[in-house]
Amino acid sequence: MDSDAELVERAVRGDREAFGQLVERHYEFVHAVAWRWSGNVSDAEDIAQDVCVRLGSAIRGFRGTSRLRTWLYTLTLNAARDHRRRQARDARNMQAYASDPAVTAMPANDDEDRRDELWAAVRALPEKQCDAVLLVYAEGLSHAAAADVLGCSDATISWHVHEARKRLRTLLGKEAV
Repeated sequence: MDSDAELVERAVRGDREAFGQLVERHYEFVHAVAWRWSGNVSDAEDIAQDVCVRLGSAIRGFRGTSRLRTWLYTLTLNAARDHRRRQARDARNMQAYASDPAVTAMPANDDEDRRDELWAAVRALPEKQCDAVLLVYAEGLSHAAAADVLGCSDATISWHVHEARKRLRTLLGKEAV
């Protein structure tokens, strides 16, 4: 059986089999660290998957000055922190969107049901409106940044968001605010 150092060396040279062996050998460790950090099996799976994806490009940066497990621990903790920040940002953006006057007339059901209904309605919007809403509210981008992503003007993003609000009122069966 090859050592971690040998597998890393082969993986850096592009050996997919060696990379696969590294991932297989250390996946349980990464998942366990992710679970302890997140306290949630589903989040731990997402974090572990993210680490495996990151590992593909990060392996070239492993210098061998520490044990591979120590390096993987750092990579996993960074992924867990990123995951936590992403969840917090998504929650803030969802709150901002849910408090938008266009959607505040929704019935006061359970918050989770309300979010699910809202995001299902957003996904039902025409593509450009959906993209604009997701970039602005789910990703937290400014209208200018969303315009850069979609290759249009700020005014176009504003218009798509405005039209999305009107359409959401209809999709959610609410009267105009």
